[in-house]
Amino acid sequence: MKTVFITGASGNLGKAVVEKFLAEGYKVIATVSPGKTLGFENANIETFEADVTNEESISKVVNSVVSNNKIDAAILLVGGFAMGSIQDTDGASLKKMFSLNFETAYFTARPIFNHMMKQSAGRIVLVGARPALNPVDGKLTVAYALSKSLIFKLAELLNAEGAANNVVSHVIVPSIIDTPVNRVAMPTANFSDWVKAEEIAETMFYLCSEKGSVIRDTTVKLYGHS
Repeated sequence: MKTVFITGASGNLGKAVVEKFLAEGYKVIATVSPGKTLGFENANIETFEADVTNEESISKVVNSVVSNNKIDAAILLVGGFAMGSIQDTDGASLKKMFSLNFETAYFTARPIFNHMMKQSAGRIVLVGARPALNPVDGKLTVAYALSKSLIFKLAELLNAEGAANNVVSHVIVPSIIDTPVNRVAMPTANFSDWVKAEEIAETMFYLCSEKGSVIRDTTVKLYGHS
């Protein structure tokens, strides 16, 4: 049985990703924020509480997991969003988004990457954002776009080092995800244009599967019709 490590497992996308990997026969190691739960149980799920914004907290969890498990794949979903133009974005806003979007990914990816390098195999999937790729989309979400831009550079650096050991990192870039929260926030939008959490989960699994092992592109865009 293969093992996948999933952060942000209690969110809308997280639950879809957990369910997909369980359905494919994986053991799931899921992290949730302190005080939160997945909302369902399965014999093949092991849940850990972790503050992924804290390097020591998430490192302890990863080190505990790898002492008893071979992590085949890691799906790092924790992140946050904020509006704000250049005029609105001060240092505190930047630090908050950097912590939520970049540091959470780096603090988790680093020990997992080191583990995968030792076993000479592994897949890491990160989540980027379209505003980080397109300045027109990012001009009103400056802190968010800047913090997410580092995710792409992180994946490139991981791939530069990991290539010789068959450790590959990808960045999934979704457009607006069809979630209850987004529907409430944008009630007049055409929801059929949005990408569904289940579609993202399917793509993430494919990238971690044997069939997806031929893919070496860092960035995978999932924009739906929006």
